[in-house]
Amino acid sequence: MTFKLRRASCTGLAFFFMLAGIAAAQDVNPEKIVKDAAFNELHSHDHHPFRYTLRKDDNGKITTKEIIETSQGDVARLIAINDRPLSPTVDAAEIHRLQNLLAHPELQTHRLKREQADSNRANEMIRLLPTAFVYKYEGMVQGPDGLCYRLSMQPNPDFNPPDRQAEVLHGMAGELWIDQAHQRMVRLNVHLIADVEFGWGIVGRLYKGGTILVEQEDVGGDHWEQNLLRLNLRGTILIFKSLVIHTTETESNFAPVPADWTYQDAVRALLSESH
Repeated sequence: MTFKLRRASCTGLAFFFMLAGIAAAQDVNPEKIVKDAAFNELHSHDHHPFRYTLRKDDNGKITTKEIIETSQGDVARLIAINDRPLSPTVDAAEIHRLQNLLAHPELQTHRLKREQADSNRANEMIRLLPTAFVYKYEGMVQGPDGLCYRLSMQPNPDFNPPDRQAEVLHGMAGELWIDQAHQRMVRLNVHLIADVEFGWGIVGRLYKGGTILVEQEDVGGDHWEQNLLRLNLRGTILIFKSLVIHTTETESNFAPVPADWTYQDAVRALLSESH
């Protein structure tokens, strides 16, 4: 009799929590959650520069760099290849490159323009996320900084891409995780459900089946940075040239640097370090 009562109690509790879960799901508005998170990504007031380590595996070639952010653009120093320290010859060439960058500000100006163009493209994609997909609440999951909404996403048939770049969104589906407390995007995991064309300055096509994974986290003081990018894509460029992208980027060892540092300060800091 005791066992039956406990079993009935457990069943009752399970039913209660099931009802509570249904009620919670009904209270969740996925469209508003994504809209608020996109707004926070685009209007973050934290622009304090950081430095970090970037390890990139690009089709089997592994490079590790120290990166310092400044208002004049990022500065990088190569410190390892295939997880091994640089040879004296390669390290000397890297030092010479940085010294040349220090002597020629126009090189950094050109780099800054490229960074701004890349940032503008990324921001445009974030701006379109709330309308480009139809979202469904799938439950709560543990993220890097707390509980996250897990939302599935499918292409919105009513979405009208404003340009060729945005057309790629029509061929994607997957999941988006949004931190509940901070209302920030922490994980975007999508796959291509159809061949898609792109036009990031050059005409190309990505084939169905490719995957894109992006993750970010609070690295301190409510400063959010990307810490993982994984691309597995195949396609063509200019119709006939094969395109194969197998890239994994991991970012770590984040630390703030003085907000008033110029790019020259960043170069000098990197040159002063031995690896």
